Amino acid sequence: MVDARAGQRPSPRVEGRAAGLGWGVGALLVATAAVMVVALYMALVWAPPERLQGQVYRIFFFHVPVSWVAYLAFAVTFAGGLAYLRSGRASWDRAAAASAEVGVVFTTLSLVTGSIWGKPILNAWWGWDVRLTTTLVLWLIYLGYLMIRAYAAEQAQGARLAAVVGVVGFVVVPINFFSIRLWRGLHPGPNIGTEGGLEIEGAMAATLFVSLAAVTLLYITLLVARIRLRSLTDAVGEIKARLGVGGIR
Repeated sequence: MVDARAGQRPSPRVEGRAAGLGWGVGALLVATAAVMVVALYMALVWAPPERLQGQVYRIFFFHVPVSWVAYLAFAVTFAGGLAYLRSGRASWDRAAAASAEVGVVFTTLSLVTGSIWGKPILNAWWGWDVRLTTTLVLWLIYLGYLMIRAYAAEQAQGARLAAVVGVVGFVVVPINFFSIRLWRGLHPGPNIGTEGGLEIEGAMAATLFVSLAAVTLLYITLLVARIRLRSLTDAVGEIKARLGVGGIR
């Protein structure tokens, strides 16, 4: 016997969300790609070699932006988690979870680019410097956040527990940021152009700002895509539950 539901069209709610996903993310992708091409050209070709580090310093134009976006992503997770705990609105939870996913990716890139930069400059892939160690701790906290959501027995319970982890875990972000100001270690100094820091000015400074803009746009694009995909998944799950097919996580 043929199920009468098999020929049904998706609900207008689902179709609307899918259409919004295509147009919105598509526009962001075009803008991000354009700025990213400019940033890559400036970082790899236009910016001159640095006085002390030569060509090796160019990874700075990737390491700093991905590290900044990692902070931004976890700030959004903190704010979204706090709002979800106060209001219980699923939209806040979706934003927090999506930002944590993207944040883990950018924190991974921060660790990788930092290690690549450290090898020729410090002659070591890794050192238990305060900045490096707290970055690793931050990565582990938010990886745990995602694992809680994935393996919780109940979706709502997992969302609440993960929100608590996202809020409490954010305390590591300011510790990480101020670590090179409070403790001396292997990581370069915080002030560009001063002892212990890179001498960045003119073309180098312009390249850094464009790179920051490009990577921030990439974060926004990925965040919007993940939020909308989560929203679409939730809508499909609600429809399946109403039809008696069973929900999805």
